[in-house]
Amino acid sequence: MQSTKIKNKVSIWDKSVKVEENGYYWHGDPIYKKGAYADSSNPVIVELFSGCGGTSLGFEMAGYHVLVGCDIHEPSIETFSANHPRASTILGDVKKVNPNNILELLNGREIDVLIAGVPCQGFSLNNRKRHVGDERNLLYKEFIRFVKALKPKAILLENVSGMKSAGDIVKTIEREISEAGNMTVKSKLLYAADYGVPQKRTRLVFIGVRGKKFDFNDIKKTHGPGTKNPFVTVRDAIGDLPRLQPDEIAEKYTKKPFSEYQRLMRKNLGNNQLTNHKAPNHPQDTIAKIKNTKPGLPMYPKFKQRIRLAWDIQSPTQVSGGIRPQFQFGHPVDSRGLTIRERCRLQSFPDHFVVSGGIVQGRVQTGNAVPPLLAKAVALALKSYL
Repeated sequence: MQSTKIKNKVSIWDKSVKVEENGYYWHGDPIYKKGAYADSSNPVIVELFSGCGGTSLGFEMAGYHVLVGCDIHEPSIETFSANHPRASTILGDVKKVNPNNILELLNGREIDVLIAGVPCQGFSLNNRKRHVGDERNLLYKEFIRFVKALKPKAILLENVSGMKSAGDIVKTIEREISEAGNMTVKSKLLYAADYGVPQKRTRLVFIGVRGKKFDFNDIKKTHGPGTKNPFVTVRDAIGDLPRLQPDEIAEKYTKKPFSEYQRLMRKNLGNNQLTNHKAPNHPQDTIAKIKNTKPGLPMYPKFKQRIRLAWDIQSPTQVSGGIRPQFQFGHPVDSRGLTIRERCRLQSFPDHFVVSGGIVQGRVQTGNAVPPLLAKAVALALKSYL
């Protein structure tokens, strides 16, 4: 009798729900879009607080099957779905999501890695109103709820480096996830530039594996001192993209790639089509401000991270916020902010990755993302533990 009820149960994934609420954050009941079941022999991942899917893309590059992405930000889920077409998506507040709806998609498989990039604004050193009491800082407890319910073989939790200086929260998270997942969870700061990302970006990464102790030394550096490759610079990253004036757009490449990184970004395109390369529009005083700022220096004295990029060093940490809605960095030679494609390049998103939404929402997505090449390095190291 019980099996009949289960058999006849209408799956939440089969319901067609149209988004009718305006705004970028979905606060209604979660909206489920069903993709493929876990029918691959590749390791399976589920990503909560997925954003546009930078971590998932990195794991996919390393040979994993992306099963589910979940986020409250509608443009991010649109981007995630477009770039991971076989994955299921959940649009909504993770606090309202039932883990059993994810179990339904596993097709008898275990989740190999449960991933989350919990909102980090309360810990961020780039947040001038940084506050350890920010309620978003406790969203890691929602991740723990899913760890208990889904029982993954391994977990990956990512946050900003500023969490390290926020009291005992790191040790608390390590202990609570270890208890919930029956595993030993440890954390370490990882520098994205060490893994081929053209950006001075440091992230705090928590990793745990059931029945095994993960060694962070297994995450192999590919760039910088002690390797065969120098750090990737801004020029290496975006120097081949067409130059633009404010509000101008380019839809074709005009130069051949001249760096290994550019060739990597343009790999598997199959055509000359360039996407997301529209320059933000600016008032004349902003254009003058960028033009009169020497590359490598702040454009606004009160905001040291808002700089005009310099060609031959890495970019500073890219963030989602900014003093102007359209830009954080000035272009090294053009008097404008960066396009979404340039921001993607600085985060190591390849050119076939298309970001949904306009410039402002695209900036939110790229600024919040984990660089895929950093995620790939972690994913490759985790494989031998699964």
